[in-house]
Parts: sequence; structure tokens; C-alpha cells
Amino acid sequence: MSRPAVLLDRDGTINEDVGYPGRWSQIRIYPWSIPAVGRLNEAGFAVVIATNQSGVGRGIFTEDDLRRIHDRMTEAFFAGGARIDAIYYCPHYRLSTDPRYRRDCLCRKPGSAMGRQAAADLDLDLARSFMIGDKVEDVEFGRGLGATPVLVMTGYGAASRRRLEAAGPRPAAVAAHLGEAVDWIFSRLSAVSP
Repeated sequence: MSRPAVLLDRDGTINEDVGYPGRWSQIRIYPWSIPAVGRLNEAGFAVVIATNQSGVGRGIFTEDDLRRIHDRMTEAFFAGGARIDAIYYCPHYRLSTDPRYRRDCLCRKPGSAMGRQAAADLDLDLARSFMIGDKVEDVEFGRGLGATPVLVMTGYGAASRRRLEAAGPRPAAVAAHLGEAVDWIFSRLSAVSP
């Protein structure tokens, strides 16, 4: 039976956005992120990271560098008692000098390919799922998947909120950070429980 997921943006949502980090030493996970993911695990949600990583296409770091970061991130969450079920990333950049990455693609958020692939791989029920991120593209990505989007005010959250208020689409909720976004998800679930 399909299960719901919480899809998470990476930079600016789980960890500080420092601009194209290519090494684990540049990643600073927010203190609330690991406990928040642990709560989602306990509630039976699949937890999936969906992240645009044009730094690959820009030649700033390699896919191997990115995989090392994601391996270390997964290990850090596991050590803290939380589980990341899968990580999907888009390495493309339309102006890349490397033809492997030079394209307009469907996997770059707000395109839905990463979310659709996660749903197929993990048997996810996107209609019962949530997307949490700090950018307009994250909200659009969630809406495009049929998931409920939540905007966090970390990272680019404040600028994204202004843009969304001016032009939409609106997130279902706005939270200070990932931990509060998870609180909102649980409050919504308890409100609809019999």
C-alpha cells in the first residue's frame, strides 16, 4: 500500500544555504532538522530529499562530490536517530559548458520529475504527502505533485514569501523552520483524525 512522504528541499531547509557547497565541511545542518526527521520517521512518513544542484552543471563540484556529501548527511541523520529514505538531485544547468549537464530538464524544481521518480521508486501517495522548502520553486514543486507545500522562513524563505504573496501560488502554511513545519503537519493530521 502506498504511503505518504515528506519531501524536503536541502539547502536553506535542512542545512544552511552557503551557496554551492561541494564538501561535507561546508554543510551545517540546522539543529532542529534531525529531530524533525526522526518524528516523521516515527509517524510512518517516507522522508525524501529533492534538491536542485546546478553546482554540478556549473563545474563547481562533481556528482561524486555530491554523493559524498549525501552519504555523510545520511550517516549524520542515522547517528541522530533519524532516517532519510532517499535523495534525488538535479545536476543540470542550461548554460553548462559540459554537454552532459547543459539542458532545460524536467527534474529541476519546479519540474516534477524528481518527485514522480521518488513516488515510483518508493510507492508514495503524493496526494497524502507534503513538500517543505524555502523557495518559490519548492512550493510550485509541491503543488505540481499534488502534495501540500509548506514554506519555511530559513534560507530564502522571507524573499520567497514576498514573491508568493505577490504572485502565488500560496503555500498551505508558513513555518519558521523545518521543526515548526513538522509541528504544523502533525497538527493538521490530528485535526482530521476521527
